[in-house]
Amino acid sequence: MTTHSDVNRTEQQDDLLKSLIEFTKDHRAAHWSGTVSEFLERVMTADPKGAARTSHQYMWDMIRWMGDVDDGGTFRCKLFDQELFGVDEAIERVVDYFKAAAAGSEVGRRLLLLLGPPSGGKSTLVILLKRGLEEYSRTEEGAMYAIQGCPVHESPLHLIPHSLRPRFRDTYGVEIIGEVCPHCRTRLENDYSGDFLRMPVERIFISEAGRVGIGTYAPHDPTTADLADLVGSVDLSKVAEYGDEGDPRAWSWSGAVYAASRGMLEMIEILKVKREFLYLLLTLTQEKNVKVSRFPLIYLDETILAHTNLAEFRKFLQESENEALLDRMVIIQVPYTLNYKDEARIYKKLISSAAPAFREVHLDPHVLHAAAVFAIFTRLHEADDKEVELSKKVRLYANEEVEGYAHAEAERMKQRMPDEGLAGISPRFVINALSNAIIQTNVKSLTTMDVLLALKDSIENDARIDPKRKRKWIDYLVLARKDFYNRWVKEDVHKALFVSFEQEAQDLLDKYLDEVEAMLDNRQIKDPITNEERKPDERFLRAVEEKIHISDSGKQSFRQEVVRKAMGAYKRGEKFTLDSHAQLHNAVQQYLFEQRREVLRLVSSTTRPDEEVRQKISVVEKRLVDEYGYDSHSAREALNYVTTLMAQE
Repeated sequence: MTTHSDVNRTEQQDDLLKSLIEFTKDHRAAHWSGTVSEFLERVMTADPKGAARTSHQYMWDMIRWMGDVDDGGTFRCKLFDQELFGVDEAIERVVDYFKAAAAGSEVGRRLLLLLGPPSGGKSTLVILLKRGLEEYSRTEEGAMYAIQGCPVHESPLHLIPHSLRPRFRDTYGVEIIGEVCPHCRTRLENDYSGDFLRMPVERIFISEAGRVGIGTYAPHDPTTADLADLVGSVDLSKVAEYGDEGDPRAWSWSGAVYAASRGMLEMIEILKVKREFLYLLLTLTQEKNVKVSRFPLIYLDETILAHTNLAEFRKFLQESENEALLDRMVIIQVPYTLNYKDEARIYKKLISSAAPAFREVHLDPHVLHAAAVFAIFTRLHEADDKEVELSKKVRLYANEEVEGYAHAEAERMKQRMPDEGLAGISPRFVINALSNAIIQTNVKSLTTMDVLLALKDSIENDARIDPKRKRKWIDYLVLARKDFYNRWVKEDVHKALFVSFEQEAQDLLDKYLDEVEAMLDNRQIKDPITNEERKPDERFLRAVEEKIHISDSGKQSFRQEVVRKAMGAYKRGEKFTLDSHAQLHNAVQQYLFEQRREVLRLVSSTTRPDEEVRQKISVVEKRLVDEYGYDSHSAREALNYVTTLMAQE
């Protein structure tokens, strides 16, 4: 028998197949090869600007190809949307760097350095740029051409003699920048007798694995690191063949800077390398050439994007001789996010890429957000004057409404404390704690309390954290539970319980409206049971209104507003319902919740509840599962937890 889940799975497979087919259509690369003469005739004439792009212009075109302008007129690059969360400011600065560099600004002659704490998104940002380049190069818009067999994938335009370049500029409207590499110059003379129009050209595709347009260097032991890793060395096996160590064909062009030519070079933990490495890289960035023994300057056009952590950067700053190097870098900070909602999205992404056993464990709807709130607490600075409580600060950074504060306050706080987000708990720490909770308990359902306890255990058993910080972080766990999780879980149970008693809520609303109308008309109300007349129940009215903080001085205007809305609904032939007035809806909901405390207390009571109560509790549990993201275990735990909270109030 075919189940509903089988149908959904089949539909998902069909959708995926369609997406794959559409992707291959959009990215179907047209392979091309020919001579320089054919290149000029066909490719250059069709798209001169595209054929003459620099590496920065190519990067900027890729970012624009991947991007879009949102409703607010802000440019967003889709490349980062599903992978990086909460670092929009850093992404915007990276995008601005490439925009300025592509326009010919001086920033294009600076090395781009990403600076931030571990697991903050630096490496992911670079990886996404590399993947974007690979994908873009397989489209018609991203077509890139190089001299066939060139070890640095250089542009065929480098073969145009300098004396002809001004006429070339007048004809095609583009500037040719760059020199032929020693390897291609030797080939041109030996194989083609200097006739550059016969040199073979081919379309190339950027590939990190194929070492075309993307190079990556990761430092190992600084004492044994060799500059040859970047610029290559003599290939002794070929010296015998060509008879001269100075022959470029006897040179090993395996260095990372050659692989990155026309594209991007990633330097991992750049500040750990020797100073001679840095000078070579900065000269390459500024002058676009490198010098190796036996050869003239080798022209290389590539974007150098490096990243490092704060500890290495602070050490680098302390050495005065590094000032000149710093002056030739564009430094962009990539801090941890301070928005707990974005932080939770990071956890969700990490979980989705984890082992299947981990993904199969059900997490209650507040697990990730509660853990994220705790992580944000550890990244904030507590102001000396305590002008903004930490919990309120976290809510402001998450763009939530906080009484007494404007939305702009969050931006002002960031400006006052620019170092926030550069230290604290990393996303990996939280995910490791989640993993430990799953492995140690071997359960298929984790509640928020389980995870908060797992985080507490991880903090206490981490030898890297000093005792004072441990105590502070455990206090933050308590604060996350008290100021956030308690509120969230009570709201869930509150709403589920409220809907389960929907008719009672509507009756309560009708009663409130009757009492208010009588109060405003200054008349008596007839009791439906005894038929006796009585004054409007002011006590009841205030009990409802106080739930939404209506002051005694403001009650009259609030009541008049409610009656006006009720009369408006009546004139339109509509019934005045809970959805007709948002504030009153909330007040009635909370009032009813208070009235139903006893029903909740029966959940954890040893006394066997009667069938009616059991049925109502069952409805509440089912609603928590169906509509609020719980499973049966976490729904029962939530009800028990809220019952305990209410007993303490």
